[in-house]
Amino acid sequence: MELLARAQALDAAGVDVVHMEVGEPDFPAPAPILDAARRAIDGGATRYTAASGLPELREALSALYADRYGCDVAPERILVTAGASGALLLATAMVVESGDNLLMTDPGYPCNRHFLQTLGAEGRLIPVAPEDDYQLNESLVREYWDERTRGVLLASPANPTGALIRERVLEGIITEVDARSGFLLMDEIYHQLTFGELAPRSVVSQTDGAFVIGSFSKYFGMTGFRLGWLVVPDGAESEALKLAQNLFICASTLAQHAALAAFEPAAHAIMEAQRATLRERRDYLVPALTDAGFAVPRMPEGAFYVYAGLPAGHSAEAFCNNALDTHHVSVTPGTDFGFHRADGHIRITYAESRDRLEQGVARLAEALR
Repeated sequence: MELLARAQALDAAGVDVVHMEVGEPDFPAPAPILDAARRAIDGGATRYTAASGLPELREALSALYADRYGCDVAPERILVTAGASGALLLATAMVVESGDNLLMTDPGYPCNRHFLQTLGAEGRLIPVAPEDDYQLNESLVREYWDERTRGVLLASPANPTGALIRERVLEGIITEVDARSGFLLMDEIYHQLTFGELAPRSVVSQTDGAFVIGSFSKYFGMTGFRLGWLVVPDGAESEALKLAQNLFICASTLAQHAALAAFEPAAHAIMEAQRATLRERRDYLVPALTDAGFAVPRMPEGAFYVYAGLPAGHSAEAFCNNALDTHHVSVTPGTDFGFHRADGHIRITYAESRDRLEQGVARLAEALR
């Protein structure tokens, strides 16, 4: 965020900055969603909804799990939240007390551990590397689980690495967590932004006991609408509802009505075209970065990030500062995402047009030289 603020100040001063730092698609929200938002305003949809969300939106999300994954997730188990961040806060607040910890990857999305710290708990960071697919596995869960551990928080695809967790690996983790009567929290906010031949299965296809975090921001392109959802385990609905009522009353009513249009065929076609464009950008960017001297040992399989290694002797924060100040390209240092080899990595977002990516790579190559 500090880099972004400085980059925006340069923008305001008339400097041409290539932005490759923020996890936000450059596409506008699909037109059917915007049209639905206008209709909601005109129709006076400005009052509170139930804390759990509009019933028709929860039913649409239930249908999404049935259609995409072949899973039966009752609408009653789905709570619409104020962004995926609201879902993450709700889930973590339900499972930890002060002094507890959750196991999570290093590198990983920093707000995960920050939410826990706010609650007096801790993210127990487990170093992962390309040889681990940048994900946890059952042996790491066994090794790092201690008397204060309440569960495991996973993300697939992950930020900043774009890494997916394999189905058999997830099965092993579920077994380990269940054996310890723990909780499993799964961040699936990029789940529909994957680029393999087969779509990955949601964790709900493997267990009814997970907390699953979803988002309308990434695939649906509704970042500023601040809308997400949480699937809770069967039997946790009433506790989740009470906590949601206290934490945020309800998600934005206008955003919920707009999101109903996200499930229309016209909106889906737009989002699938955007997903294809992101794949094309990834397929350009990874070899271009490698040619420029960065290390990308694992092709990111989802989201819209490349977690790239710097040559020996480079510091990520110094590199990012110099890249912005001297070469006018903004990328994120690995130190935002953890501690394990963090200062030797940067995160590069490819949620920008192809021509801007080409300019960005040229500037990054010059900064590296």
